[in-house]
Amino acid sequence: MTGWHAPDDLVTRYTDGSLAETDAWSLDKHLENCGRCAARVSHAVRAGAAGPSLAAVRAGVLAAAPAPARARRTAPTPGAPRALGGRLTRILWAAGPAVRGTWAGSVVLVALGAVALAYGGGWAGARPLLLALAPVVPVAGVALSYGRHSDPLHEIAASAPGGGLRLLLTRTAAVLAVSAPSLTLAGLLLPSPGPRLPAGPATAGWLLPGLALTLASLVLSGYLGCRTATAVVGGGWLLAVSAPLLLSGGTGLTAGLTEQLSLYFTGAPSQGGWAAATVLCALLLAARRTAYDRLETM
Repeated sequence: MTGWHAPDDLVTRYTDGSLAETDAWSLDKHLENCGRCAARVSHAVRAGAAGPSLAAVRAGVLAAAPAPARARRTAPTPGAPRALGGRLTRILWAAGPAVRGTWAGSVVLVALGAVALAYGGGWAGARPLLLALAPVVPVAGVALSYGRHSDPLHEIAASAPGGGLRLLLTRTAAVLAVSAPSLTLAGLLLPSPGPRLPAGPATAGWLLPGLALTLASLVLSGYLGCRTATAVVGGGWLLAVSAPLLLSGGTGLTAGLTEQLSLYFTGAPSQGGWAAATVLCALLLAARRTAYDRLETM
């Protein structure tokens, strides 16, 4: 609201981390456009218990910065509107290694590798293999994009008022934004298995299972941690796909894998089951959102 400023008690609870998550998100948005309140929050943080540590970190960063960068530092104008480029920069920073690191390039290489195997190597099993791996690619992306092992600033980002489940969902959305179009496009480019083999599921049939498995890994992360949860979910899916093939006899690998994927991906019952699982996982995430406030920060 125009002319509204955060009360002192709200600023105090925001800086010490005791403010409710929804209120903290609202104040986050207000601070983006209110220089007066942003200055008050910054002063409160410097005056708190973390002030000396933050001052030492700031001094170290400025001392290590090149001289031209220090000379270009200017104070922001209170109340000045933020540029669109600044907002995009903050979004990309929050997205983390999902877009800044090498993971996005790895997904593209997987998609191109499947196309190369199909056309360059003449392998008819490239399409079913890609569809079998596609649902766990976002699951692996979440594991590689969230946590101390992937982000050197994870403790700071996850402990901030905008961290927790909000940060985890931002990273997950970035992972899905990279993997879903890349793998779906690669599947569309791959040729059909051939007249002697079953046609298999539709190329986009993996999207809903992939979303359900990704959300399931997020739910399990609240209990086991991000890496362990993604390993359990991803390993469970690969076991569900490969175990029937190992137990069956007399069926070719490509034909057996195609039939197995058709069972999981094709038809209203299977897709309806994945949709129900997606909704259930989303509800569990909302119900246990406070469990993610300090996820993997200790």
